[in-house]
Amino acid sequence: MGNKKQNLGKWGEREASDYLIRKGYTIIGMNIRTPYGEIDILASLDQILIFVEVKTRATNSFGNPEISIDSRKLKHMEQSALFYVQESGYEGTWQCDAIALIKSYPNPVEIVHFENVVS
Repeated sequence: MGNKKQNLGKWGEREASDYLIRKGYTIIGMNIRTPYGEIDILASLDQILIFVEVKTRATNSFGNPEISIDSRKLKHMEQSALFYVQESGYEGTWQCDAIALIKSYPNPVEIVHFENVVS
């Protein structure tokens, strides 16, 4: 069961990465580990560094994927981003985004991009 969930998560990260590329983003890295958690996708757009959390579900039977991004997860996202910024010496603008995907075959993939989810 865990392997199926991991495969779905990896698929979602690839789909989200492709989505961002189509929107003009540059992918800098994926699955970057920090002491506060993993950064799924690190991207940039218009000189802004963007830390992206990806949530994927096979259906929305139990709700949309974004509902799993609670206040605890938002705090971990912010801490991971701050750690990366401090460690890398980056001094520019940055933000945290979330991308929610539903892979409900045979329907097309649903992708929702939430920008600047941490303030």
